[in-house]
Amino acid sequence: MKTKISARDFSLILSLVAIWVFFAVASPQYLSARNLSALSVELAITATLALGMLLVILPGHIDLSVGSGVGLIGGIATVLVFNHHWPAPLAFLPAIAIALLIWFAQGTLIVRERIPAFIITLGGLLIFKGAFWLVINTHTVPVAPGGRPNLFSLLTTYYLPPLASYALIALVLLALITVTLRGRKRRASLGFEIDDPELAFLKLFLTAQALLLFVLCVDQFRGIPLPVLVLGVAALVIQVITRHTPFGRHLYAIGGNEEAAFVSGVPVQRVVIGAYTLLGGIVAITGLLQTAYAGASTTTVGDSMELDAIAACVIGGTSLRGGRGTVLGVIFGALIMASLLNGMTLLAVSPELKFIARGVVLTLAVWMDVKLAKR
Repeated sequence: MKTKISARDFSLILSLVAIWVFFAVASPQYLSARNLSALSVELAITATLALGMLLVILPGHIDLSVGSGVGLIGGIATVLVFNHHWPAPLAFLPAIAIALLIWFAQGTLIVRERIPAFIITLGGLLIFKGAFWLVINTHTVPVAPGGRPNLFSLLTTYYLPPLASYALIALVLLALITVTLRGRKRRASLGFEIDDPELAFLKLFLTAQALLLFVLCVDQFRGIPLPVLVLGVAALVIQVITRHTPFGRHLYAIGGNEEAAFVSGVPVQRVVIGAYTLLGGIVAITGLLQTAYAGASTTTVGDSMELDAIAACVIGGTSLRGGRGTVLGVIFGALIMASLLNGMTLLAVSPELKFIARGVVLTLAVWMDVKLAKR
């Protein structure tokens, strides 16, 4: 059997093109190498968090606390570096460990005590926000003491040199072609759906063109930003987990029908707790990146990032009911959100209008999810 490209795919592409055209006309700097480099960093941070959110939405859950968690974890690492003079790599370890422990505890409360994820994570949102402000004492804490660069500040200021960028893209394309061919052969042998050969070639061709265009653009500034590489690794790991492991198949099975999954022998509680724990690791990575990008830990770091992550998932085709969603779709949804927010920032749009725009996008994304679910 063969799959065909859907109308939703076209609508997402057209929406992205419309956003880019509008902001390019409104502000010629939008398509400049410098701004595209900044856009790629913002995309990487949003998409990384959204990939973590995908893990808990697939089994039919949600997490409203990740934005506050981003601020808290980044704040812990920053205070250890600035106030207690810890080396940045050493400061990262307890911050990541705390995130894993917190989200493990949240997942355990949700499944063991049968408390709705909405309530637990809403409480987490408030608790983590208060704890974050206590950690930084409601002050601005720089990530680099004395303005001297360290590993923390380099998270968003290091760029891969041009030659290394092209070598990396060549390796990525080679790996993508190999994985695609092997995947098609395996699915065909098992009788599963596969794309038309022409569509498969078109996808690879467009992907290669997009990657090369991206490298050409960012190399005109400084090169590929480090957060993009972090996103690439995160996407690869989440793709392998969700598509090539029993754990990933269990996530989809639970989201599709939890009772049927349980009867079939799926360890529902363990899988959901595992998903939340993995999300904690993603929150930690995002917290370090977002704080480094801001240059300091302030009370506003992480604000509303949970909404951007959820919107990126839903825009990319993830169902809030669970059981449906892909890594590529989430990244595409994050690209739409990042493009919109970057353009509004470039046009100096007021904060209140930014909130309205984000709310409208999230509402439309959920409405689309509901409409598609009825078909």
